[in-house]
Amino acid sequence: MAGRVDAMDYATIKLIHQTAVALSVTGFFVRGAASLVDAPWVLGRLAKTVPHLVDSVLLLSGLTLAWTLRLTPDRAPWLLAKLAGLVVYVGLGVLALRPGRPRAVRAAAWLGALAVVGWMVSVAITKHPLGIFSLLAMR
Repeated sequence: MAGRVDAMDYATIKLIHQTAVALSVTGFFVRGAASLVDAPWVLGRLAKTVPHLVDSVLLLSGLTLAWTLRLTPDRAPWLLAKLAGLVVYVGLGVLALRPGRPRAVRAAAWLGALAVVGWMVSVAITKHPLGIFSLLAMR
C-alpha cells in the first residue's frame, strides 16, 4: 500500500510540476510579446507578482521530484544540464523583460530564452544532458 501511495504522490507532484512549467512558459511568452509592443499591463502589479508565484510552485515541485527520486546533479547529468539551462533562461528572461533596453536586444533575449526553455523540456523528456540534440548524436 505504501508503494501505491508513493506512486500516486509522485504522479501528483509531477503533474503539478508539468502544469507549472506550462503556466510559466505561457506566461513568459505572453509577457515577452506584450512587452515588445509596449503593452502597459506588463508593468502592472499582477503581471509582476503572478509569475513569481507560479515559478515558486515550479521550483518547489521540481525540488520535491528530485528529492522523491533521490536525484542529485552529480548522479543525474541531465538534471545538472536543466539547472544550468535554468540559469541561462532566467538571465535571458530578465534581459527580455527589462524595460529600457533596445527592442532588438529584448526580442533576441526573449527568443533565446524560449529556445533554452524548449531545450530544457527536451532534456526532461529524454533524460539526456543534450536533450533533443542527443537524437542528432545517435545518427
